[in-house]
Order: sequence, then structure tokens, then C-alpha cells
Amino acid sequence: MAATGRKHLVRDFNHFITCYLCRGYLIKPTTVTECLHTFCKSCIVQHFEDSNDCPKCGIQVHETNPLEMLRLDNTLEEIIFKLVPGLREKEEQQELEFWRKNQLGLPDVGGDGGDGDGDDGDGGGDDDYHRSDPQIAICLDCLRNTGQSGESTVTDLMKRFIRCSSRVTVGTIKKFLSLKLKLPSSYELDVLCNGEIMGRDHTLEFIYMTRWRLHGENVRLLRYKIRLE
Repeated sequence: MAATGRKHLVRDFNHFITCYLCRGYLIKPTTVTECLHTFCKSCIVQHFEDSNDCPKCGIQVHETNPLEMLRLDNTLEEIIFKLVPGLREKEEQQELEFWRKNQLGLPDVGGDGGDGDGDDGDGGGDDDYHRSDPQIAICLDCLRNTGQSGESTVTDLMKRFIRCSSRVTVGTIKKFLSLKLKLPSSYELDVLCNGEIMGRDHTLEFIYMTRWRLHGENVRLLRYKIRLE
């Protein structure tokens, strides 16, 4: 006897794919590692501006820096985009419109190749270098701790200004710095914006929207601090 399949509607899954804070579909779903509750990335980060507790269960996520306990859930994001027709296209369009509107005054600093016409041998396919993504120019500056052992052996970047995809994460920036500075494995990097350590999953787009844009900063400055593990 053949089993009769039951068709499911999107609303049958709303409990799993909507944000507890904004009640909309999860956009860039981000999970709190302490309790495994998931929210929109922008929603939970904004919540942590005023509280260190999970908004759903009330558990203290971290005593001082709850942003370190957030992890993006790319698998859930793909599931939501497949379940909700047109959501991916809508979000991508809104993102492009936002960057077109807010990047008009972006300085053409051209640090490591500028618009991609440099001689670094990266003339491959555009999709390999995210050149179709909205671009952002940033300045990377070393924040030195006076008297820290071994720090005097670390040199600053030859080119502090770089232009890259707005979707680049802090984790990627840290890998870039480690390679450029030739840091030994015994050293770790913290990346800070306005004195606040940024989580490794934060994108430059997110930092722009929640830090630089809010404070009206013309120079997109990130500082990096080197420490022993």
C-alpha cells in the first residue's frame, strides 16, 4: 500500500526559519553557541549592544564580549532561500541598492591593486576574486602594546589601504595579515574597530553598517593587535 505524501506549506516551518527578535525570515542566520538559539545577524548584534544575555532564553552568553560567541549558519541560510521563493534575490537587490546609495563618496585609495588592474598576476576569473561584489576601501593599522615581548620584530604593512569585497570577513582579514606580516604560529591577531574586538564572522559590510556609518567616519579604519597565544 503506497504511502500518501503530505504537502507542506512554508508556514509549517516558520517556527524554525523566522527570527525571534524581528519576526521576519532569518537573514544571515547567526547562532549563539552557548544556547544554540538562532537570530538574524543584525538583530542579535544590535541586541548585544545593550545586553549580554540571549534574548530568547535569558542565559548569559559572555560576561564582556558576547559577539565572540556568535557563529553564522550558512547551511540554514541556504535552506531558507530554497524554502522561500524570491527571498535570496530580494536580499541581494536590497544589498546592492544600499551599497550604491552609501558608497558614492568612497575614496579611491587603490592600496593593493586598486580596481584590480595591478600586476599581481590575479587576472583570472572575476568570480574568483568577488569583483562583482560591492567593494569597500579600508585602512589597516597596527595597534602596538608597549613592552610586549617580541612585538618589536613585527613590521607594519607596506600598504595600509586595501580595497576588497564588502563580504570579506574578519577571519579572512586576520589570515591576510598573518601572511603579509609573516607571523609565526605562536602569535594571534585581534582585529578592532573603535577599540572593540570584532568577531571572526563579522563581514566588512556589517562593520560598515553598525560602526563606520553610524559614527559618520570617512576613513574605514581597522586596527590589528598582535599577541602571544
